Amino acid sequence: MKPTLYFLRSSEQKIATDMLHYAYRLDEIDKKLQDFPQLEIYSRFYGLSSKDLGLYALSEHKIAGGVWIRLLKEDDKAEGFVDEKTPILTIAVKPEFRKAGIGSAMLEQLFLEAGALFERISVSVLNNEKTVKYFQKFGFVEVENSISKNHVNGAEVITMVKELPKERVVRPTDGYDPRKWMD
Repeated sequence: MKPTLYFLRSSEQKIATDMLHYAYRLDEIDKKLQDFPQLEIYSRFYGLSSKDLGLYALSEHKIAGGVWIRLLKEDDKAEGFVDEKTPILTIAVKPEFRKAGIGSAMLEQLFLEAGALFERISVSVLNNEKTVKYFQKFGFVEVENSISKNHVNGAEVITMVKELPKERVVRPTDGYDPRKWMD
């Protein structure tokens, strides 16, 4: 079933917070978000900045996943940080919806939307062949000397960056203005 995508608005911050649990695969290591307060920077006060942008997917009348970008500062010590002009991508798909193309559908739409605001985006991913190839498929390239240890499970992670298209995609005439997308 093809997912329906919706913009993640500031009033829906709880979706970002709930999806953060799946983005860091805490369900697989039997941990809770409260065990890692440093992850709060990826969802706290989501949508209150005009530089926050995200989507969530509904499938079978359930929230299946979410993807969002946040422009963070160097002081935040966020994984995936490149510079203060490059937002960091977070993506999550609930386990029962994985391998159904939902993550890909969300990413493709997010890239279109993010191109109206940013020149590039970054992401921190597990340094394994499957994950790296997945993000390379979308045009992400590894940042030199970006290997570090994940602050959640100690796994090796790398930072990757994607240049967004310079030409801006014209949206259908649905009244959407990417500069005024917040509630």
